[in-house]
Amino acid sequence: MSCPLARLCLLTVLSPPLSSAASISPAEPISQAYSLALYMQKNTSALLQTYLQYQGSPFSDPGFLVPELLQLSSLPPATTFFKTWHALDDGERLSLAQRAFLALTQHFQLVGDDQSDLNPGSPILLAQLGAARLRAQGLLGNMAAIMTALGLPIPPEEDTLGLVAFGASAFERKCRGYVVTREYGHRTDRAVRDLALLKAKYPA
Repeated sequence: MSCPLARLCLLTVLSPPLSSAASISPAEPISQAYSLALYMQKNTSALLQTYLQYQGSPFSDPGFLVPELLQLSSLPPATTFFKTWHALDDGERLSLAQRAFLALTQHFQLVGDDQSDLNPGSPILLAQLGAARLRAQGLLGNMAAIMTALGLPIPPEEDTLGLVAFGASAFERKCRGYVVTREYGHRTDRAVRDLALLKAKYPA
């Protein structure tokens, strides 16, 4: 992660929430979130390819694909009807993004634990999964700052994972990690579009 964006992620995660009474333009946190989302978008494909490379066959086989229908019930899907997405108001748009990236941070913790067990000698993969989790946390914090600036309620943090099957097979855990890394890319793409709309609506 480049130094300026690393500082942005860490500052967002470590800084205390802004007071609802604070007078702040939404343009600044929107711009910060948009910059981070664009940076994340540039790295999602590399993360997915690295993940597949370390899982062995059939995951690492050329042209390997898991059907898009394969989802995790605990992870909100990024896909939606365009008209529905475009009609969302600011609060709905940001709340959905908040819940999604909260879920991703928790799922990346699970995937990281899985891969520490399945691929303990893969520091590159583990570092990339950890970086993706940190960036998702950073964007989550930026979303909260935007909502505060707009006077919108921030959704409470919740356990999105629920019950986890610790007896899952290695193949099941590899599939789970694949879905998480794939959906991270899809959700980041959607976040870029969400924030582009907000950036146009609240120019600096």
